Order: sequence, then structure tokens, then C-alpha cells
Amino acid sequence: MLRAWRATVNSWNGLAFAIRSEQAFREELAALILSVPLAWLIGTTPSRRIEMVAVILLLLVVELLNTAIEKLADRLTTDHDPQIGRVKDMGSAAVGVTLIIAAMVWLLALAECVGLL
Repeated sequence: MLRAWRATVNSWNGLAFAIRSEQAFREELAALILSVPLAWLIGTTPSRRIEMVAVILLLLVVELLNTAIEKLADRLTTDHDPQIGRVKDMGSAAVGVTLIIAAMVWLLALAECVGLL
């Protein structure tokens, strides 16, 4: 039970740090807050609504991992290192791909809502 409590505290601390230090995370958190009522309005089925919110949660997860990679890389060296730059670029690409996935899910739901599909 103590281990679970410590894991919960660590998770909360990580979220709090991300909220304080990362503008992109705050914007995506705002998207999550907006996604719940919008998914209810746009989603045509309960499963579609869950998918719409889940893809925003996935975006938050990838953003947290990207931030962790960037913070760790910055801790290793403040000098310009091409290899570290490529690692950071890959983390950023992961966020970009996740944004594309989220857009596809939301556009599909919107198309269903307006009767295009």
C-alpha cells in the first residue's frame, strides 16, 4: 500500500511540474477539459465519445514523455550535441504524430455527426 501511495505522489508531482513548466502541456490539458463536453455533443456513440477523449489523453501522455526526454537531455549537457538534438527531434515528432492521430479521430467523429459518413 505504501508503494502505491508513493507512486501516486510521484505521479502527482510530475503532473504538477509539467503544468508549471510546459506551455504545450497546459494547452493540451485545456484541450482535454474542452474535449469532454465536446465529445458528448459530437460523438454519435458512447464508444466514439470515449475514443475522442482517450486520444487527447494519449496526447498528454506523449507530451509528458517528450518533456521527460527533453529535461533529461538538458541535464546531460547544455552544449549543442547533434545526437541529443536528434533525440529531442524524435520526441517532438512523436507529439506531432499523436496530434495527427487526434485530428483524424476528431474529424471522423465530426463527419459522423454531420452525416457525411
